Amino acid sequence: MKTAGTKTVTSRDNPVFKALRLLAKDSREQARQRRTIIDGLHLVAEYRKKIGAPEQLVVSESGERDAEIQSLLAAHRDVEILCLRDALFGEISGVATPVGLLAVIAIPAAPASPVAGSCVVLEAIQDAGNVGTILRTAAAAGVRDVVAGPGCAGVWTPRVLRAAQGAHFSLAIRPGDDLPAFVAGYAGLSVATLAAGGTSLYDLDLAGPVAWIFGNEGAGVSPQLAAAASVGATIPMATESESLNVAAAAAVCLFEAVRQREKV
Repeated sequence: MKTAGTKTVTSRDNPVFKALRLLAKDSREQARQRRTIIDGLHLVAEYRKKIGAPEQLVVSESGERDAEIQSLLAAHRDVEILCLRDALFGEISGVATPVGLLAVIAIPAAPASPVAGSCVVLEAIQDAGNVGTILRTAAAAGVRDVVAGPGCAGVWTPRVLRAAQGAHFSLAIRPGDDLPAFVAGYAGLSVATLAAGGTSLYDLDLAGPVAWIFGNEGAGVSPQLAAAASVGATIPMATESESLNVAAAAAVCLFEAVRQREKV
């Protein structure tokens, strides 16, 4: 049964569908509109719990028959609901087997206040899965601020949002146009994570505020940014291993800091 006020779209030529598809696929359009798309029951429910109502809900014809989706739609009576044929919905959703629900949300403005505690600094991390996983790990480790530099996968793109699984809604995400300047001015300890040659992670005092710097998947942290940091740190590994995936390395580092703080 359709929810009162639901609009149904059945044609690819519909201008509403075209605009929605462009927003879902084009990061430049997301940046221009300051809007993006979250996909799936979990993200829509997390957004409602932590932020509020989205701008628009989009449901597939088959999804509209799902009891859990019906319940979530009923909780958003003041939000515009658009129903798409399953084939059209699949063109917007970025997953192979769509759940049948997505939402259009506003991208929040970056905080104006300076970073006060620990933070994560991302330099040219290009894989959306890595960026999203690091955001999810940062939120789980109690780190609120994330500074995303040039060359990173778009932090508010649907792929990164899916990988982060709602972490965005607990974080303050800031653009970092000049990462070396930001790091040089950071009041706490700034740690450039290095594949080799740094101080052992486990020899560092991480009980206070830390700016964690994670670099590009292939090139690592740039020399300029590493030079601006207080210290370079390396995770001890088996001799036959060259490096860790950047998201895995972030998890090791952030939770070593959690471990040290809990011991204090």
